[in-house]
Amino acid sequence: MELKNVLLIGGSGFVGGWIASCLSQRGVRVTIATRHRDNTKKLIMLPTVDMVEANVHDAGALVALMQDQDAVINLVGVLHDNDSRLPYGKGFAAAHVDLPRAIVGAMKQSGVRRLLHMSALNAAINGPSEYLCSKGEGEAVVRSAMDELDVTVFRPSVIFGPDDVFLNVFARLLKLFPVFPLGGGSARFQPVFVGDVAKALCDSLTDRSTFAQTYELCGPKVYTLRELVEYTARLLGKPRRIIDLGNGGWAYLQAGLLWLLPRPPMSPDNLRSMEVDSVTDGSHNYPGWQPTPLEAVAPTYLSPKEIGQLRLDRYRFRAGR
Repeated sequence: MELKNVLLIGGSGFVGGWIASCLSQRGVRVTIATRHRDNTKKLIMLPTVDMVEANVHDAGALVALMQDQDAVINLVGVLHDNDSRLPYGKGFAAAHVDLPRAIVGAMKQSGVRRLLHMSALNAAINGPSEYLCSKGEGEAVVRSAMDELDVTVFRPSVIFGPDDVFLNVFARLLKLFPVFPLGGGSARFQPVFVGDVAKALCDSLTDRSTFAQTYELCGPKVYTLRELVEYTARLLGKPRRIIDLGNGGWAYLQAGLLWLLPRPPMSPDNLRSMEVDSVTDGSHNYPGWQPTPLEAVAPTYLSPKEIGQLRLDRYRFRAGR
């Protein structure tokens, strides 16, 4: 299967930048749709990447973007929605359900068959949170098109790496507060390195054995949320007293207060997502999956002793392995 042109939807974010770099290194022409081209200057510098200002929620714009494309990668996802309701709010619906439906429709109309869809571990229509419910319904929309499109679905645990919105968020809070109240500290995660995620998606594009498959992308080790916060504090050289708020009322009170911040690190809906451990049993691993340990990468962007001394390109995409 020859692949020369890829449309990356949601490509201007954290994961999208790594995938764009990975594809660019392989000589693939990448089109990234964005509403604000000036906010993506780092990606503009990549030699085979074209930034196109477009509203991907407009059906006509989607069809136009897909002209001459060989594949589509959908990475769009939002963690918060101010319009909280059951089963989920308008923001979650637009990003996680309506957009995948529009992408599938535009692909059928344009004749583009290859689709990679980024879902989330534990995504389910009857999930415990608005986020997981909406992700689950969007995943169902994509699965329903597998008879007509060549679809691969990816379900990662929490993704870490430089500029992530996970460990970096805790690092920011740990620098501010000598005493750290923590809700949901017993929730379990299996963090996965963004470079491994990018490589899996890039490799799968032309691999027919991945068609109509779903893969869970997780790291090699399981941690509780408390263990991850404590590890981040050690890397920062800022030991903190952590107060366990449990999973009940105090935890939801804290999450509600944090949700009011300009860049909320936590919301009540996030806490509901953590009712289900974000871990895998390994039965749906990507072929040949050898994930990078958290301890091999996190110090390069969190530890003052390591920043500037370790080269991240050793870990990027593992392209030479």
